[in-house]
Amino acid sequence: MQANQAATDGQSPPPLPSSVRFVLLTVFLDILGVGLIIPVLPSLVGAFGLNASDQAHWYGWVIAIYGVMQFFFAPLIGALSDRYGRRPVLLTCVAGLGLNFLAMPFAPGVLWLLVIRAVGGITAGNLSVANAYIADVSPPAQRSQALGKIGAMFGLGFICGPVLGGLLGEVDLHYPFYLAAAVSLGNFIYGCFSLPESLTPEHRKPLRLAAANPFTGLTGLAHLRGVGQLVWVYALTMFAQFIIQTSWVLSTTLRFGWTPLQNGFSLFLVGVSSVVMQGLLLGSYIKRVGDAGAVTIGLASSALTLLCYAVAPQGWMMYVLIICNLLAFGTGPALQAYFSRAVDARSQGAAMGSLSSLASLMSVAATLAGTSLLAQVSHFPAGSIWLGAPFFLASAMQVAALLLARHTLRRLNPV
Repeated sequence: MQANQAATDGQSPPPLPSSVRFVLLTVFLDILGVGLIIPVLPSLVGAFGLNASDQAHWYGWVIAIYGVMQFFFAPLIGALSDRYGRRPVLLTCVAGLGLNFLAMPFAPGVLWLLVIRAVGGITAGNLSVANAYIADVSPPAQRSQALGKIGAMFGLGFICGPVLGGLLGEVDLHYPFYLAAAVSLGNFIYGCFSLPESLTPEHRKPLRLAAANPFTGLTGLAHLRGVGQLVWVYALTMFAQFIIQTSWVLSTTLRFGWTPLQNGFSLFLVGVSSVVMQGLLLGSYIKRVGDAGAVTIGLASSALTLLCYAVAPQGWMMYVLIICNLLAFGTGPALQAYFSRAVDARSQGAAMGSLSSLASLMSVAATLAGTSLLAQVSHFPAGSIWLGAPFFLASAMQVAALLLARHTLRRLNPV
């Protein structure tokens, strides 16, 4: 494997192409908008006069419908980018996201909020296109490092977005949505002038509806050259991550009485950890342990940390655990690098779209599982270990992913 060769090479990898900075800034602004609304979205759902149990159920569906639509449309968006180029598809998605943020605070009821989120999920394939863009301009041996830069932009967005969203949410519940809309629409304007095309005409391919079928795409992922079983590792990992993402704010609010600002600060620490690992340390880390090592070490760290989240008796411990989980942020880029190297340049968009579609499917299942668990235990008093039930489930998923990854990677990288 090229990445493993790079990991043992004594020379430092060459710098990433300069064009990468355009799409990285686009991703940062995109995630900044998403981060702004995370601390206040459960409160927006609860503002329609729901009790704790109903709030957890409806919040789960508001999150899940977004993932359902992304599951069905992300492969189409990826295939469109393979046909017409990354730039026009990415900019269309960014504009759609901004308009969606703008519409959410005007929802007259929870059902309308559900509809608005469904429409927003249609254009949520922009991150898969961004991954394909990075794959277009990065040599195969640098894919882990390059894709890690996207993860670092996630982290930067979560450094700035949730804290700012929490602060604004303390003043008015709707302010974070207005700012998120302004950020995304400003991102669209920036991209119109600054984002170059990465997919040359000779690498484009005709649009086939079969390639846009999410189920066909998932089947294709399972048969990628030599790495098909890692799809299941990716699926289990995404399931665990989405349980945490969608249950975190509600769980910490019920267990520790956290405010939007406190939740925003916790997500700020997640962003800092992501940037430190994926933006600063990932290149040398991959060089030292290889992609296989990054996957297994990251999964082990995540499984242990999630278990500790579940049993933590005091809120301040959650902050410490976030910082201790630094190595977990090396898992995603290493897995994506395996997939990216297994497809040719003409199919990067479809492959990344299928990965995004798989992540969306896992987000739906994880969201419904996590919020349903919270709804069942919401009657327990503050501080109860049962209010950490989603974290127990997420830890079990990471343990399963770790066992499968070790089995698969031994075959791919025999000693």
